[in-house]
Amino acid sequence: MTSELRRVCVFCASSPGTDPAITEATVALGRLLAEREIELVYGGGAVGLMGLVADTVLEAGGTVTGVIPTGLFSEEVGHQGLTTLEEVDTMHERKSRMYDHADAFIALPGGFGTLEELAEVLTWNQIGLLAKPVGVLDVGGFWQPLLHLLDTMVDKTILKAQNRGLLLDDPDPGSLLDRLATTTIVHEPKWIGEELT
Repeated sequence: MTSELRRVCVFCASSPGTDPAITEATVALGRLLAEREIELVYGGGAVGLMGLVADTVLEAGGTVTGVIPTGLFSEEVGHQGLTTLEEVDTMHERKSRMYDHADAFIALPGGFGTLEELAEVLTWNQIGLLAKPVGVLDVGGFWQPLLHLLDTMVDKTILKAQNRGLLLDDPDPGSLLDRLATTTIVHEPKWIGEELT
């Protein structure tokens, strides 16, 4: 099956974690990307969930593009077996390149870096810098606290319901990919001074 998506950017931890369900979901997503001929775009690391998803895609015959700042090689070991490894100068350039490459975004469980990248692509969609679907793979309810927080933001009128709707969530990798492939982001015209909540 060939998806409408050509490239998906995956945000995830540079740590492997200790939950076998997260490991299994990472492998399942990697295999599906390769099976559906969707290129993986990610941060270029060889360790943790980052390395696992990349290795899985490659072992299944898929294509992987990694983007990593040169200065991070000593901290976050760059994966030397990728289809393409792009070296950039800064973290900002890294994210910009990944966002340009991707047709959609998936966040696997992760830490501060994953949260930051997820928040940024949602914000860029909200303000019209991107029009690309975003989802979290909600393994074992990992993302439920964040999803609950977003719903609370809507309840308190801090976040508009339409912007809350920019984040898809699904516990199943195949279902999430299907939903991302059929989601279209449509921006409404913004007026000067309009609130962007």
